[in-house]
Amino acid sequence: MLYDVRIYTTHPGMLKKQLDLYKEHGFATQTKHLGKPFAFLLPETGDINSFTHIWCYENAADREQKRAAMQADPAWHHYLKITADAGLYLSQSNHLMKDSPLMHG
Repeated sequence: MLYDVRIYTTHPGMLKKQLDLYKEHGFATQTKHLGKPFAFLLPETGDINSFTHIWCYENAADREQKRAAMQADPAWHHYLKITADAGLYLSQSNHLMKDSPLMHG
């Protein structure tokens, strides 16, 4: 299993606006191509202007295929444009991770 852990940070006070924008314009398109996220997390403590998505893939090829289909979708490009125009993001990071042998022992 390959986990794509994505952490997004908004400008202070803009988290709710970004989540509303994503809910209205991005989530349905993203889940259409990637499936349901493993997790969609909001902070209880720490950086209160961030949120985390975790998407699961069988392997790198599965991830590449699904993300290419999403990138080819005009609805996704619309979401990316309105997100960029809104200017609510401060930063984004993503990490590809795999299960530890400790998870299966």
